[in-house]
Amino acid sequence: MYNIEFNNPIKVHFIGIGGISMSGLAELLHTMHFSVTGSDAKTSSTTDHLEELGITVFYGQRPSNITSDVNLVVYTTAVKEDNPELMEARRLAIPVIDRAELLGQVMKRYSDAIAVSGTHGKTTTTSMISLILLDAGLDPTISVGGILDNIGGNIRIGSSDHFVVEACEYTNSFLKFSPTTGVILNIEAEHLDFFKDIEDIRNSFHKFTQLLPKYGLLIINSDIDNISYFTKDLACPFITYSITSKTSRDASQSNALHHYYAGNIRYDEEGFGQYSLYEDGEFITDISLHVVGSHNISNSLPAIALARSYQIPMNVITASISRFTGTKRRFEKKGVLGGVTIIDDYAHHPSEVKATLEAAKNYPHSRIWCVFQPHTYSRTRAFLADFADSLALADKVVLTDIYAAREKDPGDISSKDLEAALKEKGVDAIHIKTFDEVQNYLLENCTNGDLLITMGAGDVVTIGNDLLGL
Repeated sequence: MYNIEFNNPIKVHFIGIGGISMSGLAELLHTMHFSVTGSDAKTSSTTDHLEELGITVFYGQRPSNITSDVNLVVYTTAVKEDNPELMEARRLAIPVIDRAELLGQVMKRYSDAIAVSGTHGKTTTTSMISLILLDAGLDPTISVGGILDNIGGNIRIGSSDHFVVEACEYTNSFLKFSPTTGVILNIEAEHLDFFKDIEDIRNSFHKFTQLLPKYGLLIINSDIDNISYFTKDLACPFITYSITSKTSRDASQSNALHHYYAGNIRYDEEGFGQYSLYEDGEFITDISLHVVGSHNISNSLPAIALARSYQIPMNVITASISRFTGTKRRFEKKGVLGGVTIIDDYAHHPSEVKATLEAAKNYPHSRIWCVFQPHTYSRTRAFLADFADSLALADKVVLTDIYAAREKDPGDISSKDLEAALKEKGVDAIHIKTFDEVQNYLLENCTNGDLLITMGAGDVVTIGNDLLGL
């Protein structure tokens, strides 16, 4: 593998520079005086920002974008071997590394590298941790997989030894990282186009824990099945947390430090969570969130646990958690149209869909409408029954066509199958092919007091934006 000498800046080209993580890495290298170029399919607010920084962005991917003075090419797992830029780099014998390898090398430059992993909740928890560290004056560098208003984007470049990053398990990317602190939020069946089954996924997360050095720290959700599998052979200490158990299931181990528990959970009139924080069974303080749902209560616990390990004052922690209002596309209120509140959410796994719709139950509403855009054919096929169970929490479900993302249509699964599964459960569901038709249907059928949630990891967000004229 090619190793970057960060004290000797070179010219680096990013294939797919507009991606949420790639753009952040490009900006980070740019601030380190590397010469950075990149390509993407089309212009976006992200590429506009990169160009404003002085980074050259090519639109459309072609061999001519790879000039002979390029020293390194960075690509993502979405880039196929027949990509013209990747092929040209190989033809010219220019070193190539993937995004995760670059991120892993960057992490080695920081004595405190915090990697937040888990099937769900990474962006939110990473953002919560980041906000606490910022408020505590620790000046972290942050790479988050969403847009965080508090840092004005998806990247913040600090001057301290603290680095906070999301760690995605897909294609085992996070196994190329170099964390000193690891967080595991949850482990569920996901990305089954890559992993064989849940045991394969658990094995990957176990390997992630083995990356942590002896002086490091693991923070893990003790509600994960058989967490001893992840903690029994750890080189470092660990902290557990839970929203179901006041005591740790792994407290007997000599390297177990603390257990955090959220008790007396309740919700205010806006659906925002509140709870009593316990550390090792002792009441610490009451916590008030400004994000909805029990999943966000769970997400806040590892952020608090990490902050406590840094000895950040509790008043700073509670204030930071309270003023965190979420990231883009995580139960994001877009506006109100004719008395209908429009929310957008990134949920694209059955557990995420369930968590979002359960959170919506605590939000003011007459009826809950869910416009769901399934994300990838493989995920829709693998979790068809689970999606039906989760979506059944809504009063009305509108299904768009499946968002293909990195896949091609295999011809054996469609949104019509999900519509049929929902109707079998007695759910008022309809599949509508085009976004224009969806918008017209909503305008004709939503009424004052309804809550409309556009949901999915594709471009379904444009439906609410168009309705509101955003």
